[in-house]
Amino acid sequence: MKPTLERIDPVFGNSFTIRKHTEICAEEKPNWHFHPEYEIVYISNGAGKRHICTHISEFQDGDLIFLGPNLPHQGFTQGLLEEHVEIVVQMKEDFLGHDFLRRPELHAIQQLFERSKQGLTFYGHTKWEVGQRLVRLVELSPFDRLIELLGILNQLAGSQEYKLLNVDGFALEVNMQDQERMRAVYDFVELNYQQGIMLDDVASTVNMTTPAFCRYFKKMTTKTFTRFVNEFRIAHASRLLADDHYTIAAVSFECGFNNLSNFNKQFREVTGVSPSEYRKNHKRLLT
Repeated sequence: MKPTLERIDPVFGNSFTIRKHTEICAEEKPNWHFHPEYEIVYISNGAGKRHICTHISEFQDGDLIFLGPNLPHQGFTQGLLEEHVEIVVQMKEDFLGHDFLRRPELHAIQQLFERSKQGLTFYGHTKWEVGQRLVRLVELSPFDRLIELLGILNQLAGSQEYKLLNVDGFALEVNMQDQERMRAVYDFVELNYQQGIMLDDVASTVNMTTPAFCRYFKKMTTKTFTRFVNEFRIAHASRLLADDHYTIAAVSFECGFNNLSNFNKQFREVTGVSPSEYRKNHKRLLT
């Protein structure tokens, strides 16, 4: 499945778009899309998955994401079944004129736009303060909305509470044929990550020999296919670890690891902590 181009047209009298969603999206089919606009997404609460280009990770208790242009991604509230508010702001780089961001007063915001091309997620006080500003943004008049958006961008530009998702500008460099091929690989992993995945099987899915596929995947993503599968499994495991009903051993097998010691090793390699430490840290955040 190839990513579809999403056409975004600001409402008359506005230089950017803002939308508020409160509906629950129970549809299972992923909405894999891209657009030339920069995008800020705020999700008030709940757990979900970030799938942006080759990056896959989980978020807990809502999220605040800033994406650069033309980065294929899925909807971030896909499968989020609890009540929530989602605010989406989309704008082109020149939404206030070709040279506006080059003014010296806006240097920090220009750097923010550059960082967003790697994907950004914000946390801590920044996530909640900016989130509330975005919620109120919907109710403002067009003029006040524009002034407040600049204030929000300035706050994001000055914050240190962010993490780079390192999506590596994938969408800006590869052609549509490569995007379709990589999408087929993602679909295969999503369907089969809970069981053993053989390199021969995924290579045949994209009509390549196994050695050719390994070289191709490493070239496209800068990581081995095995590493990618482990990251996908660990992202799913981190979500399950937030639920005390699962033992760590149960999480391990649910995510496709055939033994607990290997799961512990891979989890620490990807996240920097053990599964039990991750669970303790998550509980600490919620108390």
